[in-house]
Amino acid sequence: MEFRLLGTVCVDTLTGPLPLGPAKRRSLLAALLLRANTPVSMARLTDCLWDDAPPLHARTVIQGHVSRLRVLLTGADAEAYGVELATLGDAYVLRAPETLLDSQRFEELLMLAREQRSPADSVLMLKEALSLWQGPALTGTYASAPLQAAAHALEESRLATVEQLARAYAELGEHHRAAAVLRAEADAHPMRESLAAALMTALYRSGRQSEALDRFHRTRRMLADELGIDPGRELADAYAQILRGDPEPAGGRPPGDPAQAPEADRASGTHDGAGAAPARADVPAPAAPPRAPLVLPPTHPGTTPHPTDLLPRAPRGFHGRGTELTALSRAAAGEAPVCLLTGPAGVGKTALALHWARRSPAAFPDGRLYADLRGFSDTGEPTPLEVLREFLLALGVAPRRIPESVTGAAALFRSLTDRLSLLVVLDNVRDSAQVGQLLPGGTDCVTLITSRHRLEGLIASDAAVPVPLDVLEPPDGTALLAGVLGEERVTAEPVAARRLAELCGGLPLALRVTAARLAGRPQWTLADMADELADERSRLTYLAVEDTGVSAALRLTVQQLPPDAVRHFTRLGHHPGSHFDPYTAAALAGSDPVVAAAALERLAAAHLVTEAGPGRWILHDLVRLYARGLDPAAGPDALLGVLDHYIATALAAADTAEPGGEPCFVLPEGFHRPAAVRDFAGRNAAMDWLAAEREDLSLAAAAARTAGLEDRAWRIILLQWPHVVWRARDGWAPMLELALAAAVARSDPYAESRVRNLLGWVLSEEGRTSEAVALLEPSPGLARQAGDRLGEATALINLAIVQAEQGGLDMAMEGCGRALELARKEPDAHTEMLALQHLARMQLTAGRPQDALDSARAAFELGPEHEEAARRVLLTTVSGEAQLALGAEDEGVLLLDLAATEAERAGYDVGAVRALEALLRVAAGQEYVRRYEEAVRRLADGG
Repeated sequence: MEFRLLGTVCVDTLTGPLPLGPAKRRSLLAALLLRANTPVSMARLTDCLWDDAPPLHARTVIQGHVSRLRVLLTGADAEAYGVELATLGDAYVLRAPETLLDSQRFEELLMLAREQRSPADSVLMLKEALSLWQGPALTGTYASAPLQAAAHALEESRLATVEQLARAYAELGEHHRAAAVLRAEADAHPMRESLAAALMTALYRSGRQSEALDRFHRTRRMLADELGIDPGRELADAYAQILRGDPEPAGGRPPGDPAQAPEADRASGTHDGAGAAPARADVPAPAAPPRAPLVLPPTHPGTTPHPTDLLPRAPRGFHGRGTELTALSRAAAGEAPVCLLTGPAGVGKTALALHWARRSPAAFPDGRLYADLRGFSDTGEPTPLEVLREFLLALGVAPRRIPESVTGAAALFRSLTDRLSLLVVLDNVRDSAQVGQLLPGGTDCVTLITSRHRLEGLIASDAAVPVPLDVLEPPDGTALLAGVLGEERVTAEPVAARRLAELCGGLPLALRVTAARLAGRPQWTLADMADELADERSRLTYLAVEDTGVSAALRLTVQQLPPDAVRHFTRLGHHPGSHFDPYTAAALAGSDPVVAAAALERLAAAHLVTEAGPGRWILHDLVRLYARGLDPAAGPDALLGVLDHYIATALAAADTAEPGGEPCFVLPEGFHRPAAVRDFAGRNAAMDWLAAEREDLSLAAAAARTAGLEDRAWRIILLQWPHVVWRARDGWAPMLELALAAAVARSDPYAESRVRNLLGWVLSEEGRTSEAVALLEPSPGLARQAGDRLGEATALINLAIVQAEQGGLDMAMEGCGRALELARKEPDAHTEMLALQHLARMQLTAGRPQDALDSARAAFELGPEHEEAARRVLLTTVSGEAQLALGAEDEGVLLLDLAATEAERAGYDVGAVRALEALLRVAAGQEYVRRYEEAVRRLADGG
């Protein structure tokens, strides 16, 4: 276990960071850790969590957060580490060994560094201390004055440590290293004069006097412009010493002597020729010899003066790819361009490369060379010397003149192509090293490389321009079929042709195999072939002819991956959802997110997975089928792992989005906790995750139901309740009906009652009142049977809502009153507040505005916290309507405007519509009309 303050406040465990939840809880932990092993008073904690005006219920909120922290620490076996969160009167103390706190270890390393006699030992200690920093101190906490002051003090200590490290480097004579560690900090803190002075000195001592003087003038101007002051003594002294030439650079060399440059600078290509010394600044460089005209060797007897052309025949039926063809032409227009055509196996890279290469023969008057490097083949790769020999022979070099070494042959190839306009196509490249010796030398030469890997090394070393290739859209897929089978056969069955294109996933290789099978079976219709491919279990088998097919192409890619990447790939095939992140991939493979992320990067580089967005990947349907077939027996374990991952993550999201309002507390039997659970920094992050994962959570629940894991199915669905409440009219009923079926199948009254509560409420929001009543009436009894007092209270509230809509206000208010009693007996402020909120609405409808206002005020005294924007908006709205009913129009309009503004700011469109509807009844201004129409439109658009 490790506590971190130097970066995002978190608690790291062997299974990953603890899900701390909202910012207030993280702030509470930070306040306790800053005074670890010392009691922290309730007053101090209140100051750390709120500004000048804490809410009336601040003590209750702090107690709730402390209780949740205790549960998290206990679950992480904190006692075994000597960690305890204890209560001492009106204070709390977090007892923990200092070795578990990164800020304490940081201070200890600083103290040890000061005690070292050797600068080299000090450097080691200081670097280790700085490595503990993962970002700005106390990230993720509430910006209260005490916590900001603490973060500032920690940052000051870090900057002082950076300056100390630079001094230690200087003592070792490693001034270039001192400059390197100081530069980033000086850029980030441009008005910290001590950093600027230290950097100037380090730059000067490493022979970079002009940079040192430029740094002074930049800092001087900034001080004058921003603060209206002159440089201080430290900065001015450093400037004066540089102008005087004192101190002298190490070794007595004059400023700017290249021999004083750091090793990285001397190795960066500033010299000309292998082993040649860099030119002295004070010695005139010799004039470059005149460039000799290129004299090509004589051609072989019988050859013609026509340009050489090694391109193979382009495949028949090429269609579409207009965007990629344009991108290639644009990339080829640069100087000595290297164009990199990348994409998954079977996507048509070679076909596109050859089509583009043959499209404009006049663009390459000196010829077109081609080599298949077979980087993804069972037959073995040609050596660079073999490829160069073929190229040189094609350019007219006599066999006896071809050097026997790769280096010599490559040098001759570059020399011959130096003034040519030539196209070189290098097909099926495995990695960047494979082409290093095969690039031509002329600025008018174009190199076109195709690969299943991204070849990022080639982008870095040779500024290769990537042109990624994706699958074909259905219209282009059907056009490819027509190009092979003939227009008449395809246009006769347009629907079946489109279905075939979709079943092939737009993959040109799969489409060509399908076309080949149809061409050999003229009696088959396209619909017959589509029916055959519809079965996932045999689809890949049918997408093969002879030794060509999707499986064969993918096998050649997969066999080059390391075992860990292969394991993750096979498990991804069993994912029930449409996309995945490192946490999902880790759950499927039984690994941790760091390992999974590395595996996904390898798979993405091989174009086996596609990154759909930051940290989100997808699998092509045919690739998914292939991956699943590699290890079919792993399916049950992979499914169970990902289901429990979704449960754990959804619990963390619900806890963060609506603290204290979780709908289920008991984990399913045999629950496998993931190696790490995503930690949400705040409500917005949690709600964004629930929205982004909605489809996959639904697919996971359906897969759980199919596999007989009903206890997982209803939990995965029910845990989305914060998102359901936020977007109540967003079509949740089908998914909740699946959850209800799972709960009934388990004969679980607790689950059935909870699901009925949420589904009934959704149906009432959709205007399906009669259905809602039928669903909700059994719910209170089921909750009592399960001993779920809070569930019974929630059921009574939801039943009261639909009863009120049907005109039974007295019965509805009585039900809310019973729910209020149950919530107070528990006690549970969240449910009590919910009962008061709906009771207030019913009292207002019954013509009792003062009672409604009193109920709303009672709910406000209980909360809600800042995370519960929806609750606060609804309570403010009912308060505003009550004030209007009491004749206090100004106060009512003010409250309703406040509710609408907060709802709009939070993206709570349902609340915005309700508040603005009430406003428009008394203040029909154009601005209110515009805001109301926009909120209705957003709600209708699902945004």
